[in-house]
Amino acid sequence: MTQLDAQTQAVLDAQGEVPGGELSARMGIEFVKLSAEHSIARMPVDGNRQPAGFVHGGAYCVIAESLGSISANIHAGEGGYAVGVDINATHTRSITSGWVNAECKAVHLGRSMTVHEIVCTDDDGNRASTLRITNFIKRHPSA
Repeated sequence: MTQLDAQTQAVLDAQGEVPGGELSARMGIEFVKLSAEHSIARMPVDGNRQPAGFVHGGAYCVIAESLGSISANIHAGEGGYAVGVDINATHTRSITSGWVNAECKAVHLGRSMTVHEIVCTDDDGNRASTLRITNFIKRHPSA
């Protein structure tokens, strides 16, 4: 069950935000906590491996971009929305079984830009990938 405060739920409802969208659902991503400052999700390794048997590097990018974009959209508030402009990843360890656990923390929450760092770990807490996403905050023309 995803933890959302009333204000976060109101923003997501107003934006029509379905946490993660279709790709996240296909990858089995589960959202645990969502806020502008701190979000958590997890993703099963099963179904998200590359042929060598460990998590595909792009899968880390999907869970990270999902968390960072949702967090940025929450920060944007009603009348605003986030547009991703940069994502980078450094993979430092392979995960072959269990879950990928992702924790997203805000580095910068500005009026026109957000930066979030996402750390992906295995079930033992070993860091497997560190990612950073930058989003521009835009306003709907009617807002």
